[in-house]
Amino acid sequence: MNKSILKLAIPNIISNITIPLLGLVDMILMGHLGSAVYIGAIALGGTIFSVLYSFFSFLRAGTTGFTAQSLGKGNNIEIIYSLYRSVIIGIPIFTLILVFQVPIAKLSTLLLDGSEEVKALAIQYFYIRIWAAPANILLYCLNGWFVGMQNTKIPMFIAILINICNIIFSIVFVLILEQNVKGVALGTVISQYCGLSLALILLVKKYKGYFIRIERNILFDFDKIRRFFKVNSDLMIRSFLLIISIAFFTNQSAKLGDNILAINMIVLQSFYIFSYFTDGFAYAGEALVGKFIGSKDKESLKKVIKSLLIWGFSISIPFTILYALFPSTFVRLISDNPEILNEVKPYYIYMIIIPIITFAAFIWDGIYIGATASKAIRNTMIISTLFVFIPSWYFLTPHFENHGLWCAFLCFMIARGISMSIMAKKNIIQNI
Repeated sequence: MNKSILKLAIPNIISNITIPLLGLVDMILMGHLGSAVYIGAIALGGTIFSVLYSFFSFLRAGTTGFTAQSLGKGNNIEIIYSLYRSVIIGIPIFTLILVFQVPIAKLSTLLLDGSEEVKALAIQYFYIRIWAAPANILLYCLNGWFVGMQNTKIPMFIAILINICNIIFSIVFVLILEQNVKGVALGTVISQYCGLSLALILLVKKYKGYFIRIERNILFDFDKIRRFFKVNSDLMIRSFLLIISIAFFTNQSAKLGDNILAINMIVLQSFYIFSYFTDGFAYAGEALVGKFIGSKDKESLKKVIKSLLIWGFSISIPFTILYALFPSTFVRLISDNPEILNEVKPYYIYMIIIPIITFAAFIWDGIYIGATASKAIRNTMIISTLFVFIPSWYFLTPHFENHGLWCAFLCFMIARGISMSIMAKKNIIQNI
């Protein structure tokens, strides 16, 4: 079982490592331009896209679950139709995003807090990066299908290409052509289309035999479509609440000033780096849990859940140790601003405790998605967001300001892990 997990997890971890690396490079490029407003601008601009795409990330998660379960059943027709249905839904989604980009930008400006200079730069970033939407949405569909097929190597190759291209283009546009946040956005757009091109090439090359003529009565099978939308609507709510919580955290940080915003985004990078390692095992969970549920193998299902949680805990320990020993080294890598370097010190504690506190939530996410236990994962997110995070923020921040904001965020992550642990037996194991 551990070999099966690692076979799927390691390519995911490798591809995920490139994501925080890209975020770090963007932060480094902006952090060394001499002003905190550049870090704040890409933080707010990135928040807009995180919220926007959170509505549609269900295309990846849902496609993985349905494809893995079809694979476990040995149903080749439903395997390919899982991809067909996902793409057919994805096309109108990215079309609407492009059509309504101006209203989206205006609404974002109203909702986000920050100095006028930060907001102006963030909107410049938005109007360029928005043109990556078609590639981004279609990659959700394709990567979800690849993972469901127990193939995490192709998403790894795609992610590596995207992020290498993105880093190269960002350096060229920012350092050579002096385009600051515009250069970072343009680099993202070009690299996303490079990744989509590679995904389509590898899809045709490796899985050509799965492609069959599309039959409308199968594609639009009412029961299949209804279940597809039911699961994905629940996952959409879950993803939206998750990213809204992070966006809320970012927005509240901005209200505390440009320096606090920059500090919190730097500390949050440590959270992202750990999450991408843990997500490697979560994605392995999506693929294996879906496969075992499809084949109705309860013993293997129990075994893989236990193994995944052990791996998640094991990964958290070295991260906690590294953040405890070298917090200043991590921060200096991102910014050399003297004010930020001095003011960030009281927040080292959050870098240190994040891994231990958050690993369970990431692992359970993958397990629930693979099981397509969408109602349960939606409900646990509602509980954690509306009944833990927001009340904690409301009561703690008036007394502890930014420390209160961080404590509320950590309470939110703890609540997610605990609630999913409690609901797992009823919603996953007993469903076979």
